[in-house]
Amino acid sequence: MISIDVIRKPILADLEAFDAFVGENFSAEGELLQDMLTYALSSRGKGVRPILTMLAASICSGHAGAECGAERVCSKRTYLAAMLVEMIHTASLIHDDVLDGADERRGKPSVNAKWQSDRAIILGDYILARTMALGMASAQYDLVSYVGSAMATLCEGEVLQSQHANSFDTTRNDYFDIIYRKTASLLGVAAALGALSVGATKEEVDRMRKFGEAIGMAFQIQDDILDYNRQNNTGKPVNNDLREHKITLPLIEVLERVTPERRTEIVDVLRRCDTDESAVDELQRIVDEGGGAALASETMHAYLSRAMHLLAKYPASPYREAMMNLCTFIAERDK
Repeated sequence: MISIDVIRKPILADLEAFDAFVGENFSAEGELLQDMLTYALSSRGKGVRPILTMLAASICSGHAGAECGAERVCSKRTYLAAMLVEMIHTASLIHDDVLDGADERRGKPSVNAKWQSDRAIILGDYILARTMALGMASAQYDLVSYVGSAMATLCEGEVLQSQHANSFDTTRNDYFDIIYRKTASLLGVAAALGALSVGATKEEVDRMRKFGEAIGMAFQIQDDILDYNRQNNTGKPVNNDLREHKITLPLIEVLERVTPERRTEIVDVLRRCDTDESAVDELQRIVDEGGGAALASETMHAYLSRAMHLLAKYPASPYREAMMNLCTFIAERDK
């Protein structure tokens, strides 16, 4: 099984420099805000977005990767690009946890659980404001401009998801629209910014964006599959999507294959999932028996095949291999 450490290896020195770069640029006035900021930044998870930005920068710069991670390849311009995306993502997770009333994030208390929702919202806003201020102060206006629309897209995705969760009418097309806006679009921006940061051609920037979007769609589909896997290691409660009335691809695959009458019965079970654990268990059984997770996995692998095809345009290098490994990692991950 591919580990995230294997993927990080060709850009290890750059990732270490990136962490130092973030530490140098993110500090806050006041002990409470600084404590909250430190806590949030220490819980950033696997760092898929900065990894993607730096791999995209490296593969588009034509660097041979002879030292394979022993020396830095990327410039501070690439670190800034990675920081813009990573901090937008971090702020969005803080806001998501407030909206969802989530008490945990990656196995630790969420910011809102630790400091209450009003302070969590302020922290998310502070991270966004600080990120854009740093981007503007750097005078790297092309990077800031490219990433600007990503914030609006994330918000649109959140509203769409909430709207459909309340009406229980999410279709396949609705689902793909939501996960594109909430997950895939930002991964597309992460890869495109990496290419843009090293002066890649418009064609290469667009190719990297499409690669990031493809793995982003696959990443979120796998996340939704794992929500139905009671042996997963995500650190999140299993079947949480059902309790929040979210209709994701494993359930959609089942709903599309039953009669309208049976669909109505299943949706009625979903309506009770926020208050009735037996309803959650029943829907888990329905999805298992209908093969919903396996069918969703086929779609996930189709997106990863599309991503790998885009990498075929580049010559063999440690960076291309790492990006191929990233595709494998997404398919195999259980957390």
